[in-house]
Amino acid sequence: MSAALDQLLSILDLERLEENLFRGLSPQVGWQRVFGGQVIGQALVAACRTVEDRTAHSLHAYFLRAGDPSVPIIYEVDRIRDGGSFSTRRVVAIQHGHAIFSMAASFQKEEAGLEHQMAMPDVPPPEDLPSEAELKAKFIDKLPEPVKAYWEHERPIEIRPADLSRYFSAETRDPNQQVWIKATGDLGDDLALHQCVLAYASDFTLLDTALVAHGRFVFDPNLMLASLDHAIWFHESFRADDWLLYVQDSPSSGGGRAFCRGTLFTRDGRLVASTAQEGLVRERKPK
Repeated sequence: MSAALDQLLSILDLERLEENLFRGLSPQVGWQRVFGGQVIGQALVAACRTVEDRTAHSLHAYFLRAGDPSVPIIYEVDRIRDGGSFSTRRVVAIQHGHAIFSMAASFQKEEAGLEHQMAMPDVPPPEDLPSEAELKAKFIDKLPEPVKAYWEHERPIEIRPADLSRYFSAETRDPNQQVWIKATGDLGDDLALHQCVLAYASDFTLLDTALVAHGRFVFDPNLMLASLDHAIWFHESFRADDWLLYVQDSPSSGGGRAFCRGTLFTRDGRLVASTAQEGLVRERKPK
């Protein structure tokens, strides 16, 4: 297991302060604000620890304030309802006396039902694509400093884009992209942990999809980007430590906001999760 993944699992292992109260820490890597995927993942961990014999099937979250990585985050869980088949939880993340994030999550007992799914796109398998280590060795010295600093850090999730050409051109394209993702080590057999790691990873590239239509990039100093809300639906069991194809598109942007969607497939084509996010995409005003 990589040191970065070990650190991720450590920050997802929340400290229980009381029956419905948990404390989470942030990695000290010099970021000015907490990564949104971290808060989603930690909030889902807090909710999972108040539910028995049921699996998360959806979550809907709002980012309210930027998180401060220098202090712990307190997660307060409201056990809204435990029904015959479903359980509902509300989680609020708190820092400096204010809510920075809120999430509703629903859990369901396992049951059978009618089944269908959309087909997975035809893309190169991850083994046919360059690894992050190979890309770093070839291109890192050519990158701008902010991008270089980001890629120099070891990460708990490996990402392999199906098409690299978009990163070497500012041309406008249809706003869609496909990337393979997976944790960089064994996560064991607890499905809840795999869901929480996927929740963490699902925020990495989703908003970036909207920028493809404008030939822009997430590290553009003239853009202000931030996640506003985030939703995940878990359809089937999966392993986040095996490759998942994250297929993303952006149907609309305007008014300083961009809307993006994602679907996640296993290597054998099973659709296991879907995501949706609206994010702030704002041109910075000249100083």
